[in-house]
Amino acid sequence: MLTRKQRDLLEFIHKRMQSEGVPPSFDEMKDALDLRSKSGIHRLITALEERGFIRRLAHRARAIEILRLPDHIESRAHGDNPSAPAMPGFTPRVIEGEAGAGDGAPRPAAALSVEAAMARQLPIMGRIAAGQPIEAIQDGANSIAVPGDMLAGGANHYALEVRGDSMIEAGINDGDIVVIREGSTAENGDIVVAMVDGYETTLKRFRRNGAAIALEPANAAYETRVLREDQVKVQGRLVGLIRSY
Repeated sequence: MLTRKQRDLLEFIHKRMQSEGVPPSFDEMKDALDLRSKSGIHRLITALEERGFIRRLAHRARAIEILRLPDHIESRAHGDNPSAPAMPGFTPRVIEGEAGAGDGAPRPAAALSVEAAMARQLPIMGRIAAGQPIEAIQDGANSIAVPGDMLAGGANHYALEVRGDSMIEAGINDGDIVVIREGSTAENGDIVVAMVDGYETTLKRFRRNGAAIALEPANAAYETRVLREDQVKVQGRLVGLIRSY
């Protein structure tokens, strides 16, 4: 799933490459999307690359390769010809479903179109803040069906319900269920569950700079938090997302 800004940027890059053969500059992207700074464009480009829609080519200025397009752009590009070849790439591991019963408990599992033989039940361990940190993860009795190929190897996984909008430019919305691979390490750029000062938890992009850890939002309305290494404990890395309607 792409946010509106991500779709708008991808379509702008696609049109420019069709008309001129080269991608637009970051300043042109910023102006086209009416953003105040190029940092927002950097985050959108990173999100599109992580989802397999584009690829940045190293050591070449303004070098972006489009790998695939969303259906609404691709149908226009092919003149609504369903037999036209699709662009290569992978399918983002996002599962869509319908809203559960109205008792307040998250129930997206009931609406997932996942065959039981291919699914595994994961515990929903609580809520995670995509905004300001909230209380630490707590065990819960709810569970959700997750496709087996979303779960890597023999690692432990768990699910969390997202609260807040600080990661919307990474395609993570309030109310989504995120699938987390349990672990205590992360690479720069990973989206992680981080415990701060031993009791607050948050979902943010991880960056290490020497002895400091930056927890980056994917929403220009929020600021990056820079913390000492001993203040941050990684509890897992994002591997999938389930959205209910």
